[in-house]
Amino acid sequence: MAEPRSYEDLVAEAEAEPRELVRVERRDKIAIVTLDDPAKLNVLSAPLTIQLRRHLQALLADRGVRVLILTGADPAFSAGGDVRLMIKAQAVLRSGEDGAIALWRWIRREFGGIARLLAQSDTTCIAAVNGAAAGVGLAFAYACDLLLASDRARLVPAFGNIGLVPEVGTSWLLTRRVGYHRAFELFASGREISGAEAAAMGLVNQVVPHDRLLAEASAWAERVLALPDGIVTMTKPLLRRAADMTWEQAIAMEEFAEPMCFTTLGHRSAVDRFLAGRRPL
Repeated sequence: MAEPRSYEDLVAEAEAEPRELVRVERRDKIAIVTLDDPAKLNVLSAPLTIQLRRHLQALLADRGVRVLILTGADPAFSAGGDVRLMIKAQAVLRSGEDGAIALWRWIRREFGGIARLLAQSDTTCIAAVNGAAAGVGLAFAYACDLLLASDRARLVPAFGNIGLVPEVGTSWLLTRRVGYHRAFELFASGREISGAEAAAMGLVNQVVPHDRLLAEASAWAERVLALPDGIVTMTKPLLRRAADMTWEQAIAMEEFAEPMCFTTLGHRSAVDRFLAGRRPL
C-alpha cells in the first residue's frame, strides 16, 4: 500500500479494516463500549480510533442512552497511541502537501473528537479502567464524568517517554487535580500509577476488585438513572465549567438553572416522596 499523504488517506486506510475493534452492548438506557483489540492491549490504532469515534457519536446522540460506560477488553484499558500510526504520521510529514496540518486534523478530529464527545455530551460517561491506561487512552478515561479503576489498573501519563507533550486535555486535567508540580513530576517520570495511588491523589473516584469493576460501574449507572434525566443533563455542563469561572459567574449560572428545575416532573415527584416520608432518590 502506498504511503499515506494526507489525513484523508489515514482515514481511508483505517476504514478498510474488516475487523470490529470496538464492541457495543446495550442494556436498556445504558451502553457499554469496550475497546476490543486485547492482543495489542487495545492500542489506539487508526481503525480502532475511527470505529470508537463513530460508535460514540451515534450513542451519545441517542436520547435513549442516558449513561455510557467505556472500558477495555482485558488485560488493558488502552496502551495509548499506536507507534505504527506514528510512523505513518511521519510518512505524511515527508510526502504530504499539508505538512503538520494533516496531523493536526487527525489529532483534533479523531483523538480530540473522542475526548470532546465524552466531555461535552449531555450523557453521563463512566470510565471503567480495567488495566493499563496510557497516553491518549488515559486521556479518554479522564474525559469521562466518573473514573472507576480496578485493583489491576495502572495509569501511565508517559507522553514524554515517546517524545510528546501531554495531549487531548491531559495537561488541563492533571494540573487541576494534582497541581503544577505534581503534574510535572508525573510527566517527567512517566511512571506507572497504581489504582490505589491514583485514588489517593484524586485521579480516580474509586478502586474496586477487578472482577467487580463492571458491576460497580453499572451500579453507578443505575444511581444516575435514578435521578431525573433533565437534572443530570443540566448539572454536567454546570460542574464542567464551574472550575474555570469566578464565584460570581458560577452562582449566576446556578441561579438561572435552578428555576428551570422547579418546572420539572422529576422535581415535583421527588418533593412528593419526601413529604410522604419516603426516602428520596
